[in-house]
Amino acid sequence: MTGFGKTNLDLFCKRINIEIRSLNSKQLDLNINIPVGLRKKEMEIRDLLFKTIERGRVDFVIYIEDISKKNHQINKNAVENYFYQIRDIVKNLSIPFKNDYFHTIFSFPGVIESKFLEITDIEWVDIKQMILEALKAFVGFRVKEGEMINFFLNKKIKAIIELLYKIKNYEFERIEKIKEKLSKSIEQIEILSYDKNRFEQELLYYIERLDISEEKARLENHLNLFLETVKNEKSQGKKLGFIVQEIGREINTLGSKSNHIEMQKIVIEMKSELEQIKEQILNVL
Repeated sequence: MTGFGKTNLDLFCKRINIEIRSLNSKQLDLNINIPVGLRKKEMEIRDLLFKTIERGRVDFVIYIEDISKKNHQINKNAVENYFYQIRDIVKNLSIPFKNDYFHTIFSFPGVIESKFLEITDIEWVDIKQMILEALKAFVGFRVKEGEMINFFLNKKIKAIIELLYKIKNYEFERIEKIKEKLSKSIEQIEILSYDKNRFEQELLYYIERLDISEEKARLENHLNLFLETVKNEKSQGKKLGFIVQEIGREINTLGSKSNHIEMQKIVIEMKSELEQIKEQILNVL
């Protein structure tokens, strides 16, 4: 499940920016990028994140900007190095050297340096509160996304239930066609006689093999279990994944047993709905 949370605050001469982003992942993969001045607080920050975030590839960033500009200075050696390299390149290429190249040089890494910004214990209290606010926004983002996914999954499961009910409209017709087909096949066989009782027994056995009542019952149970599991507030992503696998097995069995063009069309629609469910299940925690 994706997520996003962001906060910022000005503390004296510093602007603190905190951002949390996440993408789908089966486990919690946490990447923390914080300034040197907060390294001693990294374990405490990790603890806050682990208590709130269960899963996802998460990027957590704290960026501290010196808004006083007093700590910024130009690295003269870097400027000279870049200048001489550009001068030699334009000379070799017979390109006129322009003063505008200085604007480019000052955008290169290492030219403008910021001195180390120390974080005081008082500032850490505010920063910690900001982290909690960013986490709150992050969770809120996930809740909204979860509500949309929940609506989508319920809609698709109910669509499969409706398709399952449509199958019942063709069951009697399907059995009658199977009987008729078998009877015609027997009539076309040039034999003197056959045991009608044995034929009826074989016919009954054949029809029982094509019976789909158990598959329909199991499929309906799995679909209802899915709807009940979705309502649970706890993380149920893995369980829903297992239920979807069982739903897929029953749908495949229905398709292999159907022997009826309209029923096969319904099974294809079921599979289409199920594939969309599988894609969204990856987003469920």
